[in-house]
Amino acid sequence: MFKDFKEFILRGSVVDMAVGVIIGAAFGAIVTSLVNDVLMPPIGLLLGRVDFANLFVLLKAGDPLGPYRSLTEAQAAGAVTINYGLFVNTAISFLLVGIALFLVIRGVNRMRKEEAPEAPSTKQCPYCLSEIAIGATRCAHCTSELAPEPG
Repeated sequence: MFKDFKEFILRGSVVDMAVGVIIGAAFGAIVTSLVNDVLMPPIGLLLGRVDFANLFVLLKAGDPLGPYRSLTEAQAAGAVTINYGLFVNTAISFLLVGIALFLVIRGVNRMRKEEAPEAPSTKQCPYCLSEIAIGATRCAHCTSELAPEPG
């Protein structure tokens, strides 16, 4: 059983998948930082100094009673909230990851495209089966006359 498990783990596709998951997690952290630390502050500033991470709807006040100036303050008081600002940040992160993955996969697919095969430069003599130039009208090996190639 251990031998089968070792074979399964060391199979190339499993190792590749593990590397992909690890790189994906690291990439996700980078995108989250990009959204929270680079993109959202200027957007919040343009929308009137709004911090999206602190946008929430209070469903039930905690102890002490509100108003709460930030989501952290509301959560510390035990208030029940709908955190739509965090959802906006997460949705933007998702879109950025989707765009980045699209661009990566598009690039990989372009590299994988096979080039059209080259036109053959030789043909086979129907009489002696020797290889001769595609445009030959007489075989160099058996001197048989050949019909010209169509096209």
